[in-house]
Amino acid sequence: MLQQDYLMRMILQLIEAIMKSLETSRGAAPDPEASADLLEAAIGTATDIDGATLLSLEPESVVSILQVSGTDPRVVEYVGRSLFLESAYLNQASNPELAALRASQAQALADAYGFDLDAEVGAEAAMDAFLESEREKLPQA
Repeated sequence: MLQQDYLMRMILQLIEAIMKSLETSRGAAPDPEASADLLEAAIGTATDIDGATLLSLEPESVVSILQVSGTDPRVVEYVGRSLFLESAYLNQASNPELAALRASQAQALADAYGFDLDAEVGAEAAMDAFLESEREKLPQA
């Protein structure tokens, strides 16, 4: 029970950061760089791993670290989708090299953990659809 509560708390914190990043990117003065930074910080918190270190790794290494650390697959899916969204923000912020790395990291996690990033609809639309589908699964506050 305690582990389930901890997992839900991690997921809810990640959702909160995702929502804030979406708001920041869609506000009156969109700031894709700030949106990307919000997601990076949330990923570090959700994985209990130093975010800067984890996200500096090659895609296959990110997968390996999350597998050996025992990070719950549900959290990993949120992380992968957040990396995909961050990639879009980084492209908007004119940082294509880092955007490509984040997209590769996201795809590596999707491949390893069996989820689809829905790239054809775009990162924000894919995240909106994912959060809507997840809303039913989460406890109501």
